[in-house]
Amino acid sequence: MPSTDYSQAAAPPASVPPAGPVLADGETSRTVQLPGLGLLVRSRAHSGARPGSGDLEPAMFVHGLGGSSQNWSALMASLADTVEGHALDLPGFGHSPPPDDGNYSVAAHARAVVRLLEAEGRGPVHLFGNSLGGAVTVKVAAARPDLVRTLTLVSPALPELPPQPSAVPTALASVPGLPALYVRATRGWEPERRTQALLSLCYGDPSVVGGPERDAYAAEYQRRIDLPYFWDVMIRSTRGIVNAYTLGGQHSLWRQAERVLAPTLLIYGVRDKLVSVRMARRASRAFRDSRLLTIPGSGHVAMMEHPDLVDRAFRDLRDEIAARVRGGGAAGGTVTATTDVSTAASGS
Repeated sequence: MPSTDYSQAAAPPASVPPAGPVLADGETSRTVQLPGLGLLVRSRAHSGARPGSGDLEPAMFVHGLGGSSQNWSALMASLADTVEGHALDLPGFGHSPPPDDGNYSVAAHARAVVRLLEAEGRGPVHLFGNSLGGAVTVKVAAARPDLVRTLTLVSPALPELPPQPSAVPTALASVPGLPALYVRATRGWEPERRTQALLSLCYGDPSVVGGPERDAYAAEYQRRIDLPYFWDVMIRSTRGIVNAYTLGGQHSLWRQAERVLAPTLLIYGVRDKLVSVRMARRASRAFRDSRLLTIPGSGHVAMMEHPDLVDRAFRDLRDEIAARVRGGGAAGGTVTATTDVSTAASGS
């Protein structure tokens, strides 16, 4: 494979293949065109509710590095009776084309989310974020509290220095020259091998992904890696996370977390190889109105591994807020509840 110059600008939107996303039963998708952006949005509404009707409170789901809106399908289905779910593919990911300006910083991704919410008039929403999407949604919630009803963070990519050793190879993707070496070293890998490596990194127990689902993952992974801009997006987005980790003052992600007003649910997997569970306590102290769920059997994508537990925790959050409103209590304050679900998760 010839060497690739990753310093070039991202590929234009026209390079996105015409094939649409694979949708779960009950899902629809649309592409929202904004100046300089095209965003694929996957939606799910309860069978008795009309999409966009206001029958249910809206929710927006933001995926992590290398992910897509499809990462939220299981949780959106589980919560379909509670919220009207919308999950976007961030610029350059999934079926969204690269942005015209080639900007993949955390701030740029946050602006894309804000622009989508404003364009469709969906705020305030229940905002969900995983990994990179967690950092993105923290910035959204801090800057635009009017757009956020609640914030649910699954293994959010908040600064962890030094990172745990298993996360270092991912961070190294931001180092010039190393991605090209990785591409050459793995060019002979079959899709199944690539998928197994990815599942082992992201899941606490990769064996929970069965044959047909694993085949679907492999096909989607191969589709993405064949895109001409795949590595450019991954490298620039990884650099965006690394850069965000180094920011200080009011731009620090931890400082941003302190500014979040929305009731916040934090979810961490004890087996997470990318975001250490040791950061959970710091996060629960940083957010002014937080509650914490740790899942011993889970890895980096609890909403995919344990959607039932994430569903239950979110419903508890909504019930708690409703009780506050009925009791005349303020939405602010600090509430930190640590939940041990080791018994519930032991069968996974």
